Amino acid sequence: MADLSDPQIDAAYQDIRSDKSETNWLLLDYISDSSDKLQLTQTGTGGLAELREVLDDSKASYAYARVTYSNDKESTREKFILVVWIGPKCKVMRKAKGSHRDPRSQISVHTADVKLVLRVYSIEVAAQEKDDLKEEPIVVKLRKAGGASYDGV
Repeated sequence: MADLSDPQIDAAYQDIRSDKSETNWLLLDYISDSSDKLQLTQTGTGGLAELREVLDDSKASYAYARVTYSNDKESTREKFILVVWIGPKCKVMRKAKGSHRDPRSQISVHTADVKLVLRVYSIEVAAQEKDDLKEEPIVVKLRKAGGASYDGV
């Protein structure tokens, strides 16, 4: 079970959800390679482009982001995404106490715990390459997930 008891995590989550804040993403990392405790490592206002730049290819991390896009010429939408990042050079074999497990299985279990804290999102993005977080394809997925789309997407 992942430990998400760091109060800064919920504070950053609430900040991103607030219409009054410019903060639009947060990043959670494990405090060490052998720990199940997650901590808030960074927040930002530069959107997915900025988030992509701070992801570490050697880590497994979680991110939460607000994505703003135009639905048509006269309206914009804000949606939230949950990112499960397993970097292409992630070497950490995360272990459950007392037993060895596939690291992706452990991440999957921890993702369920993360979803209990970062509760409201439209889509989950499984990212293994930084290009998996390019804004355009994510907006297409958000439009499809959002239902009404008047631009043929």
